[in-house]
Parts: sequence; structure tokens; C-alpha cells
Amino acid sequence: MGEQRKRYNEEFKKQTVKYLLEQSKTVEDIALELDIPAKTLYSWKAKYRDFKNEPIPSNDRIRELEQLLKEQERELRMKDRKIADVEEELAIVKKAVHIFSKPKN
Repeated sequence: MGEQRKRYNEEFKKQTVKYLLEQSKTVEDIALELDIPAKTLYSWKAKYRDFKNEPIPSNDRIRELEQLLKEQERELRMKDRKIADVEEELAIVKKAVHIFSKPKN
């Protein structure tokens, strides 16, 4: 017949949600590990998630991340310029090879 449904108490659900948030694994991986459907874990997470225990990004951290992003964007622009320069040099070299590889009359 049908499979017997497992029942979990509130404390188990809360501890499982805490475990979910502490792990770097995906919910699907943890679902396999605990033999609980991922859909159930997602619903528990939505119901029992405790935001006050989660770190809130500080203004200093936000500024630090924004600065890091600006530096990486600047480096990316520099690399794009270098690539454009190298592509231009390559085009010149190709033309020179083509010109000098022609047989002389």
C-alpha cells in the first residue's frame, strides 16, 4: 500500500534549518543526506528561518565590497585595452607577412 509518512517535531525542524544555513552544501545534497525530500526542507526553511541570527552586512563591509568591485572593473577595462592593442598589432603583423611573402618580380 502507501508508504508511512514520517513525522518530525518542531525542534528537529528548527535544528535542520539551522544545519541547512550553516552548510555550504545544496539543499538537495542535504535532503539526500537526511533522507528528507528537498521540497520539505525548502518549506521548513521558509517557515523556521531565523533572520536575527544571520549576519547583517555592515556599511563598512558594503563599502569594502563596492571598492573591490570598482578595482576589478578597472582591471577588466585595462585587460580589454591590452587585448585590443594586441589584436591591432596582430593585424599589422599579418599584413606585413602577407606583403613580404609575395614573390618579387
